[in-house]
Amino acid sequence: MVARVRTVLADVHPDDLGVCDAHDHLFLRSPKLPGRELDDVPAARSELAAFRATGGASLVQWTPYGMGRRTAELPALSSATGVHVVCATGLHQAAHYEPEFLDAVRGRLAHVFVSELTTGIGGSGVRAGLIKVAGGFHALDAHARWTMAAAAEAHHETGAPIAVHLEHGTGALDVIDLLCDELGVPPHRVILGHLNRSPDGVVQRQAAEAGCYLAFDGPSLAHHATDWRMPDAVKALADAGFGHRLLLGGDTVVSGARSVDGGPGMPYLLRRVRPRLVAALGAELVGHILTRNPGRAFAVDWP
Repeated sequence: MVARVRTVLADVHPDDLGVCDAHDHLFLRSPKLPGRELDDVPAARSELAAFRATGGASLVQWTPYGMGRRTAELPALSSATGVHVVCATGLHQAAHYEPEFLDAVRGRLAHVFVSELTTGIGGSGVRAGLIKVAGGFHALDAHARWTMAAAAEAHHETGAPIAVHLEHGTGALDVIDLLCDELGVPPHRVILGHLNRSPDGVVQRQAAEAGCYLAFDGPSLAHHATDWRMPDAVKALADAGFGHRLLLGGDTVVSGARSVDGGPGMPYLLRRVRPRLVAALGAELVGHILTRNPGRAFAVDWP
């Protein structure tokens, strides 16, 4: 079998992804973000087109189950803009859901994940291409352990990669201990997000040494240690031999952050972050981080 990346239109060869925003959101709703939802289809189309205009060719949406993915809209958006879109299943922190919603999936969460990865999401015809879960701030609570156990079960059945929201960039080693050591998920199938938000070079190197992918995402969030520290952190990892484990993403999570609404948005990753990284790392390595690495990280021998 040839490993393929599962997009909303079809399974594609990893080399066909092109320049990839490895962590972003076209749609997202949460009770934690009232009034700032990403829920506007024309705005999503314009944002995706703006990303395409800066050289973007593929985008991985990490919005999980129950957070307004607007899955049925994704194939048309991908077709209209010429951008490959990968959709996630999974579950975020408990704070992003009503208690009744969580009660309804108690005991069947792994089944939900597997069904969305293999059969499809509702009646949309779209199949998810990854599982997204989340840790807490320097800890994994009972909810995180439950969702990660379900994600591991779904991974073992499908081979799907597991992408992890690290709260403020913390808890990476706890996630590795649970997912990889206890639950048997191969490290190269784990993608750790937001590591740039806690610029601890020791933890970043330990996570890379474990074999996980490291996502440096969210450069549009100025209150995080992102743009001005990211080049040094990425260069240190690349110099240590881990350039093949690095991913880049924009992580646009609220409406005001979209470029079409006056924020930096998805184009910022390629318009501003890429040149800065090229100056620090060279064009060849940055090209690999934006193209080859996502292909390897998200490609699966789908059953």
